[in-house]
Amino acid sequence: MAKAVRFYETGGPEVLRYEEVEVGDPGPGQVRLRHVAVGLNYADTYFRNGTYPIPMPNGMGVEASGVVQAIGEGVTNVHVGDRVTYTGFLNTLGAYSTERLIPAAPLIKLPETISFETAAAMTMRGLTSSYLMRRIYDFKAGDSILLHAAAGGVGLIVSQWAKLLGLNVIGTVSTEAKGEIALAHGCEHVINYSHEDVARRVRELTDGVGVNVVFDSVGKNTFMGSLDSLKRRGLMVCVGTASGPIPAFDPVMLAMKGSLFLTRPALADYIADPAEKAALAGELFDHVGSGRITIEINQHYALQDAVQAHRDMESRKTTGSSIFVI
Repeated sequence: MAKAVRFYETGGPEVLRYEEVEVGDPGPGQVRLRHVAVGLNYADTYFRNGTYPIPMPNGMGVEASGVVQAIGEGVTNVHVGDRVTYTGFLNTLGAYSTERLIPAAPLIKLPETISFETAAAMTMRGLTSSYLMRRIYDFKAGDSILLHAAAGGVGLIVSQWAKLLGLNVIGTVSTEAKGEIALAHGCEHVINYSHEDVARRVRELTDGVGVNVVFDSVGKNTFMGSLDSLKRRGLMVCVGTASGPIPAFDPVMLAMKGSLFLTRPALADYIADPAEKAALAGELFDHVGSGRITIEINQHYALQDAVQAHRDMESRKTTGSSIFVI
């Protein structure tokens, strides 16, 4: 019988339950998928704690890789035996499982150069990095970026990709050990925000000019410092709220700080079009498959250890990517 992590109320990691589940046969537009590896993302905690409201009870997780076991009526994009990966939002909830039914539309075929473990560790983070590098801003060699959580899963991919584009990457970290990791993956400079003033240090490193773009996945605690790190007419990209939601503010503040731009993108809007999703995934797979970008899987968990995995993630004990191995 299949196993899955489900939850019946919102709250801390302790609300997660490891249970036996019935899978059944795929209906029209669905496939039955046997998972090999499952991705663990900070966004999972937003579903669990109620930041992203969903009906209860529900499954956990939005990203995994595996093998197609059966297909339903009308499915043409994949076949039985295909190696696939996926990520999404509400349409892919339930990834923390050994086997499941899932719509066929989000599935992406895996090239042989990408392992199941690598796919589970990078599909969401990698596609996020792909649109950040290729769709958000017209980067030119020599541009500078400030990258928060530079030793995290997205951070390590973005910093390597940015280096390929000739960008100057300033990363923020919380410990010296994480700083070493960030420097080894493409950051030119690191700032330890636990004892350094980020905006002041950015100005020092850029001769007072500031950076072209800030990628901020932290939110409340870093928002003002991120704005103060931008050059005139720079772009603030809010890609997460790990420290809490950004407080309300008067948009005139953006004008006062240098006619700044601000965006809050969502991956779903960059992979909604199948052709664009294929292009972003293709470039990502090419970089990873060729070794130009490495995916650091620094934490491996069993599915029944989901509670501990969430505790580790929320306490900032993790670096790089984390996965469940089935």
